[in-house]
Amino acid sequence: MSGGNQAALRELAERIDQADAIVIGGGSGLSSAAGYNHYHWSPELSETLAPFREQYAFTSPLAGFYHCFSSYGEQWGYYSQYMRFMWEAPTGQPYLDLQALVADKPVFVLTTNVDQQFFRVFPQQQICAFQGDFSYCQCSQPCRDDIWENRELVKELTDRLIGVRLPEEAVPRCPDCGRVLVPWVRDDTFLEGPFWQDNLNRYHRFLRHWIMEKSDQKLLLLELGVGEMTPSIIKLPFWELTAKNENVFYACLNREASHVPEHLRGRSLYLQGDLAETLAALRPKRSSATKVK
Repeated sequence: MSGGNQAALRELAERIDQADAIVIGGGSGLSSAAGYNHYHWSPELSETLAPFREQYAFTSPLAGFYHCFSSYGEQWGYYSQYMRFMWEAPTGQPYLDLQALVADKPVFVLTTNVDQQFFRVFPQQQICAFQGDFSYCQCSQPCRDDIWENRELVKELTDRLIGVRLPEEAVPRCPDCGRVLVPWVRDDTFLEGPFWQDNLNRYHRFLRHWIMEKSDQKLLLLELGVGEMTPSIIKLPFWELTAKNENVFYACLNREASHVPEHLRGRSLYLQGDLAETLAALRPKRSSATKVK
């Protein structure tokens, strides 16, 4: 890493060490750094979904998720294999490094990722999966507020695949209305029911506690791999929280070139580079910062 990045790494390690609490804003770049790029064909997903990629010429795994299939059997053939991969994929090293970095701090995660990786390293009570998660299914209508964990379901379905298709009689349906189930992931039927509302409320309570009730304490907003597709979920709210609260510091880590707003100068940090390398390099620097303290 360059000298500038080394200095930024040291500063970030110190900021983490000095923080009384941390909010992590996790975007797709973090999973991409772990080898699970859902917007392009990474080797792991390309191998797992090769029959579907060849059959439909999908440009990415998520393109397959949003594809308009000609039958529910084809749709759920793809869904089931894609979801099983996410259940069985190893936890990415960047997620393990991140957890180790903040293990001694009160932490809450706000993420747009839907691939389960954050749930491997942080308790569910500390995560708001704003765009949903492939771990669950919902009614496509939806006629009810429930969502269902689907691990055993997708195992059963993938065992019944015939090429890239699932028999129509095997397509999972809502036990109440009979409509087809769909993954609990943001689209035009996405269910913002009690589970989603509770996640969001816990996130807001965490913010209120550390910004209003403990206004003399230091809160670090740590943005990781967040792109420009949905800035209103993580990036822009993080900027606003930093601008309005003196005890808040904003740090942005991203592979792509970016910037922090001029009005946050002196209360923000931007570090460009490979997230896997950056998080791995932070661990020993954080240890050093802790010892110095």
